[in-house]
Amino acid sequence: MTPIEKRNALAGQRIVKNLEKRHYEAYYVPTGNDAAAKVLQIIKKGSSVSWGGSMTIRDIGLTASLKNGDYKVYDRDDVTTLEDKLSIYRKAFECDYYISSVNAMTEDGVIVNVDGNGNRVAAITWGPEKVILVVGINKVCPDVETALKRARSYAAPVNMARFNYETPCQKDGLCHDCLSPDSICNYISIQRMSHPAKRHIVIVVGEELGY
Repeated sequence: MTPIEKRNALAGQRIVKNLEKRHYEAYYVPTGNDAAAKVLQIIKKGSSVSWGGSMTIRDIGLTASLKNGDYKVYDRDDVTTLEDKLSIYRKAFECDYYISSVNAMTEDGVIVNVDGNGNRVAAITWGPEKVILVVGINKVCPDVETALKRARSYAAPVNMARFNYETPCQKDGLCHDCLSPDSICNYISIQRMSHPAKRHIVIVVGEELGY
């Protein structure tokens, strides 16, 4: 185990304990591959599954594994019209499992998300029976203030560049607290605990994943 791996494992185990105090079901795994395997272990065959626009779960091959497995999958990437996308957003609320990452999380287990349409934070907050959140160690921040700064000053500009939307942050990489119609910072969620207890399952990963 390298010094970085050792540090991440120790930090991850501490974060898991803090998440459990906040009534989450929580795990630490060293790699993205381990995280994908853990999610597939958790989700029962035949379950209905949907997810948000997370690059983390795509990059670790999780979405592809679910689509190739014995699951009822609702994937917005499989449709082209806005009407069909909205239909999948709504179906996600009735799914057995909803999978996402987060924009940031504090060391003591507070989860911070910033959303453009609101469908992701809405599903994480209420609806699906279980929510699974895969969180790379790079998204862990000391406190809520720095978590919010990470979400708006780092994750948002990167995602705007990915979508090529016309926002000030897409042009210079900095948050301007803008009022652009293309803003991705329309809905801000700060989640203190999992309610009902263990509805949310957090998998902390000892690798840098996603934005």
